Amino acid sequence: MRTEAIDRVTLVFSLFDADGNGRLDPEDFELMASRVTAAAEGSGEGARARMSAAFQRYWETLEGELDANGDGRITLEEYRACVLAPERFAGTVREFAEALAALGDPDGDGVIERPLFTALMRAIGFAGPNIDALFDAFGPDGEDRIAVATWVAGIEDFYAPDKAGIPGDHLVGAAV
Repeated sequence: MRTEAIDRVTLVFSLFDADGNGRLDPEDFELMASRVTAAAEGSGEGARARMSAAFQRYWETLEGELDANGDGRITLEEYRACVLAPERFAGTVREFAEALAALGDPDGDGVIERPLFTALMRAIGFAGPNIDALFDAFGPDGEDRIAVATWVAGIEDFYAPDKAGIPGDHLVGAAV
């Protein structure tokens, strides 16, 4: 497992821990879903519902895979074990990635404009300079847009334990 992958999921854990108590629980995912869907300007109710369902599935996958003692909480160590195991978590990541990208493409034209991308990523909790560095690493077109498929693949790569030097690494630490 690459250090870069551990750094990426450690960051995501800290963002998903919306109440800052050091553990993930269902309330964290409900809060995150509400923040992200609120930032999805122009998205319809179907796309918002899909995103909320993806957050719910994300939580249910974690709980089902990791909450052996049934306390309804997931620690950072438990989280790392699941999300960095593609065989256990790939379907959940894919569903989440597709739902988030759909929010970023409310008109369905297959591309995501920087302002909405930035709003969604800020709603998750990523820092502005890091978001800009990530968007630039995705290679926007002349109209400052990226393909939906590029973002979906980028999210999937973000959770891959064997990947390094990927655009998602721009989200960890100081913007490069």
